[in-house]
Amino acid sequence: MQYLFDAWASLEKKIFRKFIFLFFDYDGTLTPIVATPQQALIPATTKNLLKVLAKKEGCRLFIVSGRRLKDVKSKVGIKGIVYAGNHGFEIQGPQVSFKNPIFKSAESVIRKIRQGLKKEIKGIKGAFVEDKGATLSLHYRLVAEDKLRLINEAFNRITEPFVSYRKIRVTRGKKVFEVRPPLKWDKGRVILWLLARPQFKIKSKNSCVFYIGDDITDEDAFRVLANKGITIFVGRPKKSFAKYYLKDTREVAQFMHRIERLLN
Repeated sequence: MQYLFDAWASLEKKIFRKFIFLFFDYDGTLTPIVATPQQALIPATTKNLLKVLAKKEGCRLFIVSGRRLKDVKSKVGIKGIVYAGNHGFEIQGPQVSFKNPIFKSAESVIRKIRQGLKKEIKGIKGAFVEDKGATLSLHYRLVAEDKLRLINEAFNRITEPFVSYRKIRVTRGKKVFEVRPPLKWDKGRVILWLLARPQFKIKSKNSCVFYIGDDITDEDAFRVLANKGITIFVGRPKKSFAKYYLKDTREVAQFMHRIERLLN
């Protein structure tokens, strides 16, 4: 990976006068990583930049998050942005509204898993289950090191029967296990689906697509955009499908400011 700001001069020429699609992850990208999901709030500077960019005629903003749609919308609270929650199982914004048909049927399976996990992790300090309707997360960022094996065993014990019958699929993120419906539907496929919509495709001939994320789930987006866009990992450089990296969320705000100046 190359440091984005080292390559900015050449990138700026590439994207000059092009319509810009900006896709952001939420946690760890627009907000710093914190102890619990409730504490992840967008810094004022970043939020103001989102407001400014959302009004620009030369770009469209998307936030693609593992959070529930209602949650990420309330956390950001800016009109003009397309929000994709639950890794794209539910999408809402200007000119688009979508809820995957499997959402409703998945909720009953997620409910059973939630009940089982809550019983299994009871007494393990720092572990908690986040029910997001069609998906579920088991967070263990606050769990002591010597209890991590118990968390892993509990998660596998509850989810394996559902995985074997293809009722769910499981993925991992930063200090979190995730349960999703058994569809090949992820952030990468969501982005391609959105860009293929007529309302967005109109401007795609002379456009540039950015995707910025920090987690394992963002690798799906980095992968599909490898030859179609500009992919940016947030954090220390590591093995990733992203072509560029930014050091932290503060540099994400700096990047947004540069895009804003470019669109003036």
